[in-house]
Amino acid sequence: MKTKIKKILITTGKILLFFIGWSLLTVPAFLLVPDTLSGAAWRFLSEMLPFLSIVGFTFLFWLFEKKRIKLCIVTYPVKNIVIGALAGIIWIGAAAGILMISGAMKIVAYNSVSMLWLWMISVFINAAMQELLVRGYLYQMLKTDYNVFAAAAVTTALFTLMHGGALEAGIIPVMNVLTMSVLMTVVMEYTQSLIAPVIMHFIWNCAGAVILGGVNLADDYPSLCTSEFTGNELITGGAPKIEGSIVVLVLNILLISGFVFLSEKKKAKVSVLTAANKP
Repeated sequence: MKTKIKKILITTGKILLFFIGWSLLTVPAFLLVPDTLSGAAWRFLSEMLPFLSIVGFTFLFWLFEKKRIKLCIVTYPVKNIVIGALAGIIWIGAAAGILMISGAMKIVAYNSVSMLWLWMISVFINAAMQELLVRGYLYQMLKTDYNVFAAAAVTTALFTLMHGGALEAGIIPVMNVLTMSVLMTVVMEYTQSLIAPVIMHFIWNCAGAVILGGVNLADDYPSLCTSEFTGNELITGGAPKIEGSIVVLVLNILLISGFVFLSEKKKAKVSVLTAANKP
């Protein structure tokens, strides 16, 4: 019993040191962003500095435990970019498509966005930072010391706390954040890489926010389209827009189920091949 308690305390200490340490490093980092910058350049640096901080913290923590913990970050890059891109397009495409077809979402105006490419790069960096923060070292450490379920539960809780706005918006937005985190975890387990979740996360935010204007990012992010949401808030999502819709919750559950099925099928195939190769 004492051994288990000691183990839990050590794990908790690592999580707090990693998460709080990164937070304390990130806050002063924003002071390095010149006041003279504005728009896309300011946002780019504001996303890049927290990303560099988490890369540094991940490397530092992993350095002490590299013999014990394997970081699944860039395994099979081409294959996982394709998987992430296809899944991401289906994910946001289905969500926006259903809302538009039902009349809950309508594009009412088109906007001109200067340096669109840089805004998109900033969205990608933000998605990579979030995924590395919760599903990088922390996830693999918890998985190694406990199991997949413990790792998924703790990192999903952290991911949800990072999206505090959902907690104020209602049960459906909270469930959408929770199931999104579980989806990213299941995709990572299936691909054994962070690449696919990062690509999916990026496509969701980029297409949903910067292109369609239907997902809430930081207030200064522009959008090519102005989308209007009308009707029952259960469908339209209310203030969180797409991310508050029950449509997204259903899609998240379906995608989770799909990737769990693919993972089990993959494991069964590996087991058959392993059994066949035994002397």
